[in-house]
Amino acid sequence: MHILCVVLLSASLVLGHSSSALNQMWEEWKTKHGKVYDNQTEIIFRRAVWQKNVYTVLRHNQEALAGKHNFTLGLNHLADMTAEEINEKLNGLKLEEPVHFRNGTVKEASGLSIPQSVDWRKSGLVSPVQNQGLCGSCWAFSSLGALEGQMKKRTGVLVPLSPQNLVDCSSSDGNHGCRGGYISKAYSYVIRNGGVDSERFYPYEHKNGKCRYSVKGKAGYCSQFQFLPRGDERALQAVVASVGPVAVAINAMLPSFHLYRGGLYNVPDCNPRLTNHAVLVVGYGTDRGQDYWLVKNSWGTAWGERGFIRLARNKNNLCGIASFAVYPTL
Repeated sequence: MHILCVVLLSASLVLGHSSSALNQMWEEWKTKHGKVYDNQTEIIFRRAVWQKNVYTVLRHNQEALAGKHNFTLGLNHLADMTAEEINEKLNGLKLEEPVHFRNGTVKEASGLSIPQSVDWRKSGLVSPVQNQGLCGSCWAFSSLGALEGQMKKRTGVLVPLSPQNLVDCSSSDGNHGCRGGYISKAYSYVIRNGGVDSERFYPYEHKNGKCRYSVKGKAGYCSQFQFLPRGDERALQAVVASVGPVAVAINAMLPSFHLYRGGLYNVPDCNPRLTNHAVLVVGYGTDRGQDYWLVKNSWGTAWGERGFIRLARNKNNLCGIASFAVYPTL
């Protein structure tokens, strides 16, 4: 209903050139997302960016209604930011060194019957979606999401782990806090440190802070981590089915990803070689003949399908979903 309203209202704006209706949309959007700007210059700039995105959403959703796309866009909390800003501030995944990547191993999954669909949310292996804010900490959320699933399988209890712990404490392992980091080096920290605190004990702050890990708050640990074969969606499917949620890298550079609202995301020009964002594969399935990955993001529940995206599967490694996949072992 929300998207249809946006389409119809935006269409009326385009056809009727109603600045008052557009102004009303702007005010309502700011209120909904708690937007406050420092000065008039920023207000003017943000309004211009937002208005451009209104028309981007309109055009795309009209095409979706005409059957050209299987997904819709929406005016989420990122709609006043340019694609360049989002990629700089939110997409903080650092690319792994190829030699390090090749040293990884994956357990052979042949001989196992792989289910047609998997959704680890239904088994309680997936913690609530959080919003990383204007901090390039996606690598911390992604890595800990996979670890949370393994801890749940081991203990029977799902305990959200602390991305802030990784942001603040893993710089000596090669991570850079809000300026980005590596999934593998997040696990290296947890192994070296002997554990990671819970989110409740060490809450997220959307910024770099002083390291204050305490063994009293320890809620997760791992002994090693496993890399999956590069670009192999079949191997990723087998491991997601048998092991649990898997941390992956994707190309999240496109405005269509930033403004994704719902549906099956299939953008042929989403280059699998340009990965810049870490997310969590929590399942997979098929919708009306179209295979998809079920992916948890860390941009809050106002983004996508309450924080999740269904990304086209078996489409030549779309967006690089299987280019770099890794999971921890306890």
